[in-house]
Amino acid sequence: MAKAINLNADMGEGYGAWEMGDDAALMKIIRSASIACGFHAGDPVTMHRLVSLAAENGVSIGAHPGFNDLWGFGRRRIDMSPRELEYMIAYQIGALQAMAAYVGQKVTHVKTHGALNNMAAENLDLALAVGRAMKTVDRDLIYVALAGSQMEKAALELGLPLAREGSCDRLYDDDGNLTSRKIAGAVLHDADEIRDRVVHMVTEDEIVSRTGKRLKVKLDTLCLHGDEPSAVLAARAVRQGLEAAGVKIVTLPEMLG
Repeated sequence: MAKAINLNADMGEGYGAWEMGDDAALMKIIRSASIACGFHAGDPVTMHRLVSLAAENGVSIGAHPGFNDLWGFGRRRIDMSPRELEYMIAYQIGALQAMAAYVGQKVTHVKTHGALNNMAAENLDLALAVGRAMKTVDRDLIYVALAGSQMEKAALELGLPLAREGSCDRLYDDDGNLTSRKIAGAVLHDADEIRDRVVHMVTEDEIVSRTGKRLKVKLDTLCLHGDEPSAVLAARAVRQGLEAAGVKIVTLPEMLG
């Protein structure tokens, strides 16, 4: 049977009059959009524009909640109780659900952003808080989790639909976590290099860490960071490379269906 994979991108990460990334072009390439919900980026008008673009392009919609950190774009770690984090996640999911209702669509997945994503990947209590918020708001929401992380464990423990995620444009450490952005070269920009890495990840079920360690992993979805200037070129190269390798690109609900 032919392989399939989902391509998702973090999107809508501007604010007010300031836009970040070419969301309109990227939306024509990906199959699932993770849309900022107003805490690390995004606002009601931007969210409405993005869900409208997603509906027009047949792209499934996901919430992309982060810490309340506009100044730091959600990339600064914030210590907070799991209970407070749970409510913060539910709040952001609800905001995007309201915007999606305007275009007759549903939010079908949740993917955490930036520092929150890194912390939940390492800390089961935080990962469970994210999952409890999802389960309370809509138990059918797909938990997008870094493959092999505490988020994957939380999704399984809570009985939530799970999509194991790999990153197209980030390096990995030997433990399977993403390399810190503080380390030079942690974010990849060359479209051909990104394409070749991704095709290997999907066809061989294997991630190669920055030290060369080979990590076996079965992925359901691959992330492109929409705020990167190279995002559209990289996304186009990745999709073309995967399709040339016989891999079908589908939405997240289709991937798990």
